[in-house]
Amino acid sequence: MTRLVIVGGGHAAAQLCASLAEGQFKGEVVLVSEEAHVPYHRPPLSKALIKDEAPVLPVLRPDGFYETAGIQLRLATRVLAIQRDAKTVDLQPVHGGAVETLAYDHLVLATGARARRLPGLPVKADGVFQVRTFDDTLALREKLATVQNVVVLGGGFIGLELAATLHSLGKKLTVLEAAPRLLTRSLSPEMSSHLLECHQTNGLDVRVGQTVEQLVWNGEHIAGVQVAGVVLPADALLVGIGSEPNTELAAAAGLDCNNGVVVNEALLSSDANISAIGDCVAFHYPLLARHVRLESVQSANEQARAVAARLCGQPAKAYASMPWFWSDQGDLRLQVTGLWRPEYQSTLKPGPKPGSLSVLHYENGELRAIESLNSPIDQMTTRKLLQKTIA
Repeated sequence: MTRLVIVGGGHAAAQLCASLAEGQFKGEVVLVSEEAHVPYHRPPLSKALIKDEAPVLPVLRPDGFYETAGIQLRLATRVLAIQRDAKTVDLQPVHGGAVETLAYDHLVLATGARARRLPGLPVKADGVFQVRTFDDTLALREKLATVQNVVVLGGGFIGLELAATLHSLGKKLTVLEAAPRLLTRSLSPEMSSHLLECHQTNGLDVRVGQTVEQLVWNGEHIAGVQVAGVVLPADALLVGIGSEPNTELAAAAGLDCNNGVVVNEALLSSDANISAIGDCVAFHYPLLARHVRLESVQSANEQARAVAARLCGQPAKAYASMPWFWSDQGDLRLQVTGLWRPEYQSTLKPGPKPGSLSVLHYENGELRAIESLNSPIDQMTTRKLLQKTIA
């Protein structure tokens, strides 16, 4: 293989570069990313980086890694199109400039996902924030000194993490979730209910089943959010209403897409010259017998390692990994291994400390998933057992 082109600059792309270096990949590697920063850790964006006195880009690889590994970085550069027949990509600097054509022998899409926008919201509304990138976090930090009342739209991972962080800084928070419970797509009703109770006990105002009726503005600046006929004052509005995979590039090139770039067990797309990894991918999950898309650092890293092994000439293996992920929400550490389904039978297991517990989920007597809140020992003892069910 002569040239490998990687599109994306997140966890999956960074791990792929590292694994290629470890595997002594023989070809040329070019990483193209729209961001001006080298790949960095994403989890701190909604937590530590908001509170740190002097935020520093939390890079995933040390200075000089890419140069030493012989990997070319094309930062602040957008891929406009994939020309599959010619095996080229069209590139252009993010801030404009001449279009360049770059040939590839193999292409890896690690384009990630983007924050879902609130319908009708102006593109650059003053006082409205979505945290997805390092620059997003810097923009929020700059406003915090003048912010006291904050409304968070969305009771998902990012919304709850941001709310807990800002609550710890003394901000007055209200979290509005339109669904009847928190994290409906990710957690069981038992864990969802317990998580809500814990946040409310900690003094966080979290309201479920709440639909925004309208936004209230003071000129171009957000001033409030109307819910059930009542206007909640808001110096800042944080929007965390989910994400959408960045599949437009793949779809325009004619690749199969369905809530992600559809890949086979080798993480190859419908084009044998194009792989896909990370948050933009819909991969087969054996325990559900269907394709799923996960936003998980663990999944991104493991998929990157699997593709790197194949590209370095190792025998191709079917990708099969038990999903696991975590979320730190103030003093609450949520850990999940496996994917919960409504048909599973659930058992509650009290944890070692007040308020801690795990919910174990079974199918016909077989353990399929476990959710834990402030009970990491349960995760440690069951993760290897669950991995055996999918290997």
